[in-house]
Amino acid sequence: MYATLKTIHIACVIASGAGFVLRGALMLAGSPLLATRMARVAPHVIDTILLAAGVAMAVIAHISPIAQPWLGTKIAALLVYIVLGSIALKRGRTRAIRATAFAAAIGTYAYIVGVALTRSRALGW
Repeated sequence: MYATLKTIHIACVIASGAGFVLRGALMLAGSPLLATRMARVAPHVIDTILLAAGVAMAVIAHISPIAQPWLGTKIAALLVYIVLGSIALKRGRTRAIRATAFAAAIGTYAYIVGVALTRSRALGW
C-alpha cells in the first residue's frame, strides 16, 4: 500500500509542478486559457490527491513533522510555495510582481523536491 501511495504522490508532484509552470506561462502571456474551468479546477484536484497521499504515507510509516525535521521543513516550504503561487497567479498587482513570485515559487518547489529526495532540511539538494 505504501508503494502505491508513493507512486501516486510522486505522479501528483510532477503533475502539480508541470501544471503550475504551464499556468505561470499562461499568466505571463496574458492568455485567457488561464480562466478556463480546467485551469481553475484541475490543480485543486491534483493537489488534494497529492496531499492525501502524503498524509497517508506519513500515517502508514508512523512519521510526524515533529519527529522528522525534514518533513516539517517540507510542510513549511509548501506553505511558502502556496503563498508565492497565489501571488504569481492571482494576487500580484503588477506583471513584475507576478513574475518574481512565479520564479520564487518554482525555486521553492525545487527546494521541496530536494528536501523530499534527500530527507535533509539544510540544503534540499
